Amino acid sequence: MTPHVVPDPQAGAAVKAADRAHVFHSWSAQGLIDPLAVAGAEGSYFWDYDGNRYLDFTSGLVYTNIGYQHPKVVAAIQEQAAKLATFAPAFAVDVRSEAARLIAERTPGDLDKIFFTNGGAEAVENAVRMARLHTGRHKVLSAFRSYHGATSTAINLTGDPRRWASDTGSAGVVRFWAPFLYRSPFYAETEQQECERALAHLEDTIAFEGPGTIAAIILETVPGTAGIMTPPPGYLTGVREICDKYGIVFVLDEVMAGFGRTGKWFAAEHFDVVPDLLTFAKGVNSGYVPLGGVAISEKIAATFETRPYPGGLTYSGHPLACAAAVATIQVMEDEKVVENAARIGETVLGPGLRELAERHPSVGEVRGMGVFWALDLVRNKETREPLVPYNAAGEANAPMAAFGAAAKKNGLWPFVNMNRTHAVPACNVTADEVKEGLAALDAALTVADEHTV
Repeated sequence: MTPHVVPDPQAGAAVKAADRAHVFHSWSAQGLIDPLAVAGAEGSYFWDYDGNRYLDFTSGLVYTNIGYQHPKVVAAIQEQAAKLATFAPAFAVDVRSEAARLIAERTPGDLDKIFFTNGGAEAVENAVRMARLHTGRHKVLSAFRSYHGATSTAINLTGDPRRWASDTGSAGVVRFWAPFLYRSPFYAETEQQECERALAHLEDTIAFEGPGTIAAIILETVPGTAGIMTPPPGYLTGVREICDKYGIVFVLDEVMAGFGRTGKWFAAEHFDVVPDLLTFAKGVNSGYVPLGGVAISEKIAATFETRPYPGGLTYSGHPLACAAAVATIQVMEDEKVVENAARIGETVLGPGLRELAERHPSVGEVRGMGVFWALDLVRNKETREPLVPYNAAGEANAPMAAFGAAAKKNGLWPFVNMNRTHAVPACNVTADEVKEGLAALDAALTVADEHTV
């Protein structure tokens, strides 16, 4: 398949040179990276200046839920720029109000007030602040296998190793083990056991930390970067009951799982649970203009009815970002994008990944829903030893690096994290595109298979 542009290696070299001279990249040793120079993108694909086209099984950073360059969203941004490109957040602006209304209509329960941020980490920061002010307590509980963002509070709430360099033990962060049957910290053998033991562990943690000191429990509804571990039936409702028992604010982080990713508008719908606060970003407008936010329940909003909320951002509810959100939500409705994500996951992506697992000794487990899936890669299916050690780097990570290179060679841009590859294409991906991606994964997994025992 040919890219949408004529190859221009000279232009690509210039882009790369300017990047290497001036751009400081996230999460990277600056002298050890070699970022691809991207020439363009459309739908589920992007391409470089050499004419190589890639099927994006990462959705950017799991945010291009309607793919790249959707013409209706691009047009909405252009129209808003011509009408009112920016305005301060203290004013009522039509597109800001409409974005909030459309989001509130889709959030579960009474989460009808929307506080806009520029992204997911800021959403988490403000959700935690709201919970602490609402309860008058200071501690927040979060899971070890989690990612909540890279700002000060969010990075300390995060469970994965990216926290370590910035972990100054920020006051009040306490971590616990959430359920994950495949690598159970509770020696469980069934989902029911895992659920019961995880809830007992959480309640024990609360008891020893002091229930009267805990403002909030924050969980990703379906953890994303940490491995797409769908919680067992009953777990989230059990957490809801524990929060109600002790007067703790329940925060669900749907920055990655929200807006169609799991085949529902919000993943909480799968589990029939309503949090007190829900954070979102990414898919709300497919990342076309930075936007995030907190959906707030009636009881927490009431705390700030006559008491000023001590937080805000210069670009809160930016008109261009809100215009992109309004257009994205309308596209998702008109084109039945959420329904497509559910159908693709059930009929094409899920079955296809499970079929790969049957044939490849390197695939230990397949898990997910909608267009939100992970393959847990292992050295041995019986022992479940990960293909690479936890947080591996350099030579220790060579098997996963080889897998990733093989996927790219076959025209697939993979999401690779530790010993996992995630299959997270756009929510409007087609069945044919998924089959193309599965074929590329099939070829790449033969490379991973070489490292099994």
